[in-house]
Amino acid sequence: MSIPAEAGATPDKVIDRDWWRGAVIYQIYPRSFQDSNGDGIGDMKGITARLPHVAALGADAVWISPFFPSPMKDFGYDVSNYTDVDPMFGTLSDFDGMIAEAHRLGIKVMIDLVMSHTSDQHPWFVESRSSRFNPKADWYVWTDARPDGTPPNNWLSIFGGSAWHWDPTRMQYYMHNFLTSQPDLNLHNPEVQDALLDMTRFWLKRGVDGFRLDTINFYFHDKELRDNPALAPERRNASTAPAVNPYNFQEHLYDKNRPENLDFLKRFRAVLNEFPAIAAVGEVGDSQRGLEIVGEYTSGDDKMQMCYAFEFLAPDALTPSRVSEVQKAFSAAAPEGWACWAFSNHDVVRHVSRWGQEVLDRDGFAKMLSAILLSQRGSVCLYQGEELGLTEADIAYADLQDPYGIQFWPEFKGRDGCRTPMPWDAQALQAGFSTAERTWLPIPVEHQLKAVSAQYGDPSSVLEQYRRFLAFRKAHPAFAKGEIAFRPMDEPLLAYERQYGNETILCLFNMSPNPVSGTLPLGEWEALEGHGFEAARDGKRVELTAWGAFFARRL
Repeated sequence: MSIPAEAGATPDKVIDRDWWRGAVIYQIYPRSFQDSNGDGIGDMKGITARLPHVAALGADAVWISPFFPSPMKDFGYDVSNYTDVDPMFGTLSDFDGMIAEAHRLGIKVMIDLVMSHTSDQHPWFVESRSSRFNPKADWYVWTDARPDGTPPNNWLSIFGGSAWHWDPTRMQYYMHNFLTSQPDLNLHNPEVQDALLDMTRFWLKRGVDGFRLDTINFYFHDKELRDNPALAPERRNASTAPAVNPYNFQEHLYDKNRPENLDFLKRFRAVLNEFPAIAAVGEVGDSQRGLEIVGEYTSGDDKMQMCYAFEFLAPDALTPSRVSEVQKAFSAAAPEGWACWAFSNHDVVRHVSRWGQEVLDRDGFAKMLSAILLSQRGSVCLYQGEELGLTEADIAYADLQDPYGIQFWPEFKGRDGCRTPMPWDAQALQAGFSTAERTWLPIPVEHQLKAVSAQYGDPSSVLEQYRRFLAFRKAHPAFAKGEIAFRPMDEPLLAYERQYGNETILCLFNMSPNPVSGTLPLGEWEALEGHGFEAARDGKRVELTAWGAFFARRL
């Protein structure tokens, strides 16, 4: 439900404080959603104009990636002003209009908070680097060089190279977990925490319904600046950094994942609790302890409502055993927690390409994957364009914008391939995204052919299947709120039950390009309709088509 602006005076009985549990959240990447002024870059008014698409899809909320003033070295994740809108995207008035339209349509609005670091052009950092004795001298992580002039320890930046950058004005190193132009804030300083919490209140007062917290486990560093230990090669994986990045060679015990973060998250949650029905989801980026950290951050009722790790965003193939293993690992690591699952976002290769390189029927594959994602236990994030079955765009080196891809090209091509503009109209210039002759990233021809206009109303399209399954999900609370129990099946079959109240729903998937038959578990089952998949049933036997699914309710 939509909470009116005067929610503070509304009786609690009409406020759903638990709206986030099982919510479907649609991620919007502002640069690429809709351009309203013809400059080739998406903006706030463009988001507002396209919100009816999100409402028609059936999502409960939007998560909007950063739109704050920024030099755009990391495309908005390098913030130079936390309490305004970058002129590239519009004005605060435009933001207020977007909030009003979203609420009119019954959509919650979550925005992206980047609190581990700022841009080096943020006034806080400009003052901090000016001397060692100014009022903000300790607002960032500064340290002296070793006697030989080298950095204080072996910490690495996730974007490549040392996590330390020499500043000639202060004659000290500052820490940056990402680009050198993204210095890390020192959250050990209470003044920094207070400033970030005041910024949080600013956006809550403007009507936002929640936040996505970027790099939530990077907030604190080890005060002693101890070296990270080496990580054994057999323990390395590419879930949070590409395999060619030496960042994977360390066990990140001291540059992130610090225990002090728990107390700050409690302070942050207390601010959320000052307002009605606010929720936050944290991004936990760690290749070894991701789910364990999620468990810590979501335990009790005094920190994050939900977090997501990178298990389903990693390159590892999605198989029946993988789905089961991840859910069981989450339950073990975070028995009190609530997950928020995603298969794609603005940082990873689109999942239809990541997992379907050899798949011929990409649309059938995309439909099956959407049903798996939307029937998992947890909340769900959908990334703009996945409802169209978009594949990863192949961006030429000359067109690259992402510094991460430029750094590690060609072994890692960066994140531009998943950030290309949203195709709206198959017949229009720039697929209806913009009237500009050139957009900030090119729009592939294959994406234009999959535009919203080409799929809307076609019952066989990926878009209509997403809409159909989201309606099916809302009709059965077990999908949003229920428990999950996996049932033994031979691969390529995946089977689990979702149970809530008196309803138990069996979910059965054929994760292969060939027809497969399966046997229903013991008990009486009534086949459900309205989910968009067809299967032939003969007693206990079910014949599943390629990339097919079957859903039934226990009688």
